[in-house]
Amino acid sequence: MEKNIKTKKINLALLVCLVGFPQISETIYTPSLTEIATSYGVSLNLAQMTLSIYFLAFAVGVFFWGVSSDFLGRRKAMNFGLFIYIIGCLVCLMSNSITVLFIGRFIQAFGASTGSVTTQTILRDNYHGTDRHHLFAKISAALAFSPAIGPLVGGFIGQYYGFRVVFLFLVMMGMGLLFWSLKRLPETIIVTSHSFNVQKMVGIGKKMVCDRYTVAFGVLIGIFNGILFSYYSEAPTIFIEKFHFSQSQYGFMGCAVAAATILGAWLSNRRLKQHSPQKIITEGILLALGGTLSLSIVSAFPLIIQVIAYILFICIILVGIGMALPNCLSLALVKFQEVAGTAGAFLSLGYYVIVSICTFLIGILHSGSLLVFPAFCTVLLLIALTCIKAVTRKSS
Repeated sequence: MEKNIKTKKINLALLVCLVGFPQISETIYTPSLTEIATSYGVSLNLAQMTLSIYFLAFAVGVFFWGVSSDFLGRRKAMNFGLFIYIIGCLVCLMSNSITVLFIGRFIQAFGASTGSVTTQTILRDNYHGTDRHHLFAKISAALAFSPAIGPLVGGFIGQYYGFRVVFLFLVMMGMGLLFWSLKRLPETIIVTSHSFNVQKMVGIGKKMVCDRYTVAFGVLIGIFNGILFSYYSEAPTIFIEKFHFSQSQYGFMGCAVAAATILGAWLSNRRLKQHSPQKIITEGILLALGGTLSLSIVSAFPLIIQVIAYILFICIILVGIGMALPNCLSLALVKFQEVAGTAGAFLSLGYYVIVSICTFLIGILHSGSLLVFPAFCTVLLLIALTCIKAVTRKSS
């Protein structure tokens, strides 16, 4: 079986970039969704489905790369994935129909997914206990900031140069990350001929599905990410079409979103000194639920109040998610530490399927109304509250 390598120092800046670039890739073109729909002659609802396709491919990819990281090694899994990501970005850049764009987004997401699952596996290889909780809080801050970078950069590029230059930017970003990874990413396990075993892999999957603790945290991670990316699906329509923001002005909204989630991660990190991760998760869910219920009354306000209130309550929701998510990521695989790569693959497959379903449903429900997103989030957060209460009761 594989063994951890303890002697090589991990470049944290590189890991932050590798874990963050998939989210940048997902959100960077959202300010241009209307332009994409017009360019390809399709409805906005169909253009939004590129988000669901991205996460469906991401779910497949995280499973593939998570398992591959156990029998190829973390370094090879990362670099092969980055290469495929670059190919997908090139297909998106050269696409001449929505169908080809769908294919490009699928390939792009499949490759990008290695940044998520392999990076988390590397962290689990090298950090344990409270150190891992604190580090996942920092990584979650990066995960919060990276989707916000996407609309900010994509808003400016899309407004002044068009959406194709957005995909050109992603090609260049992928090449830069691949070069950096080849130069600085060390291997953190020793791979043997017995590292990959189908029977063992199936056994791990069965154990995880039968473990209510692991399933509950997988559902929680999926719900929190589903809320975050459902927001990125709905926000361009709300801010650009209803509130009359330009693409670049909408891009700055990402800074507020990032600040809110980073604040949540900071609060989580601070409260870990005195409280259990489960308690912090519950507090985060309740705070987010308060934000969604408050968001439901925004449509009754005058326009200028709607804008201010919508931003405020969205930030409250994301502070709550920022508190809860890093603790869920840290706790999800505590029972499967010895098979972190394969277990991480199954976990990521599960929660990204949930994210894909969430973005698909919000696309179907999309009507331009301010009530759709808070109503959708309220249902998801009530499910999340049920999950964490079940886990807390079981462990007490």
